[in-house]
Amino acid sequence: MSKATPPAFIVAPNTPDTILPSMKNKLSPWTGSLLVVSSLLFAAPLLAAEATALSLVKEGNRHVGEEAKDRVVQIRSEKSINTLVPNIWFIVYYDPDATAKATEVKFVAGTKATVKRPARILEPITGAHKELPKAKIKIDSDKALAIATKEPVLKNLTLKASKMTLERHSAIEEEVVWKVELWAAKLANPNKNVSIGEVLINAEDGTVLKNELKPNKVD
Repeated sequence: MSKATPPAFIVAPNTPDTILPSMKNKLSPWTGSLLVVSSLLFAAPLLAAEATALSLVKEGNRHVGEEAKDRVVQIRSEKSINTLVPNIWFIVYYDPDATAKATEVKFVAGTKATVKRPARILEPITGAHKELPKAKIKIDSDKALAIATKEPVLKNLTLKASKMTLERHSAIEEEVVWKVELWAAKLANPNKNVSIGEVLINAEDGTVLKNELKPNKVD
C-alpha cells in the first residue's frame, strides 16, 4: 500500500520576497505545533493499518527463489491477539527447487520473521501443493474479513479475534476461497472469548459460499 504524503505549503515562484518576512512575523509559535499535530493525525491511520495478505506476497517475493515468486500455494494467519485483524501470516510458495515443492515465509507485523522449506508430506498426495490460480484471487484479507464480519447473525456479538486461510476449495477445483474463523466475547464473561465458527468466501468475487457460524456458543 503506497503511503500518502501530507500536503506541503508551497511558495509561489512569483511571490515578492518582501512578503515573506511579514508572513513569518504573523506566524505564532502555535502554528508550527498545529502543523506537526496535523501531520501526525494524517499519518496515524497509515501506521495503524496492518499489512494485508496479498501485499505480503509481494514482500515475500524478496525472500524466495526466482522460480517461486508470486506462485502462492496457501496463505494463512495465526489467531489474532487483542485485535480482530491478524498480524502473523505465513505465505507458502510453490518452489520447484524445494524437496517438498514449497517455501514458507513467516511475517510478524508486516516484517519477515523466518523463511523455511516445510515438510509438506501429505499435500502432494492430496493435490494441495499446487499453485493457486492468480486470476481467482481478487479479494484481499482485509476485504474478506469485512465480508465475514458483516454476516447478520453477528449483529449483537462482540467480535474479538480471527484466523484466516486462503486456499483451494478442494484439491480438484480451481476455485480459491478464504476461510475466516471468528471468536466472540462470552456473554457471561466478556473477558473470555470462544470460537463461533467460520465463513467461507469466494476469493474471486467475495461471495459468501458457506456460513458455519454458531452465535449461540457465546452463551
